[in-house]
Amino acid sequence: MLDSHSHIYSHEFDDDRDLVIARAREVGVRHIVLPNENLESVPRLVATRDAYPGYISIALGLHPEDVDAGYEAVLAAMRPLLDEHQPVAVGEIGIDLYWDATWRDQQMAALDTQLHWCKELGIPFIIHCRNALDEILSVMDNFGETLPPGVFHSFTGTPQEVEQVRRRGDFYFGVNGIVTFKKSEVKEILPVVGLDRLLLETDSPYLAPVPNRGKRNESANIPYICNYIAEYLGVSPSEVSASTDRNAISLFNLHIQ
Repeated sequence: MLDSHSHIYSHEFDDDRDLVIARAREVGVRHIVLPNENLESVPRLVATRDAYPGYISIALGLHPEDVDAGYEAVLAAMRPLLDEHQPVAVGEIGIDLYWDATWRDQQMAALDTQLHWCKELGIPFIIHCRNALDEILSVMDNFGETLPPGVFHSFTGTPQEVEQVRRRGDFYFGVNGIVTFKKSEVKEILPVVGLDRLLLETDSPYLAPVPNRGKRNESANIPYICNYIAEYLGVSPSEVSASTDRNAISLFNLHIQ
């Protein structure tokens, strides 16, 4: 199993990161992809990758919740870091209008710029979408060239919205602990997405799955997500693991054992 989206470089793990990695390895997590948030998080991100060589990959990008009036200067400072640190993806990027729509236009412009980074560098995107699917699809529709490959992380849309996304490209969809929540409707997209376009993720330290809901999340919880998906789709956990591993390795061009 791979954890395709985790933030274990964040301060929440400063006291026990080694143990978190050890627990992940113990339950069979083969690799972890860490998406960036902002300029300030880059040193922690890179240091975490370097501390666990071959086990961690990173993505670099500006999280939509960190976009404001000064986003252009931040992107200008961030772009050389992609050349320096060789991420496997640009992310996490996207649009988030859940709490505040003040910087909607700036988020759309930042997304467009970073999607062009993907094309320039030949790497995929990791999209964060919250209350903003129409805006993200609008940016994609106005991209002006073939879109890069990528994943819609923590996708909580409807089956109809999966199809809306798919009209723009053959993208992947990340599913995390939300799928295990009692009132969650994420499970309804699983048959529509299919195992060949599904990625497992935790979004640690957030969104811990049942039975650990409400606790700090970590990569060692991936089996709960894998097992839930397997049961819902009527397949074996090993089939879910094999398919989602294959998907992540292909999307991010990972070289792992």
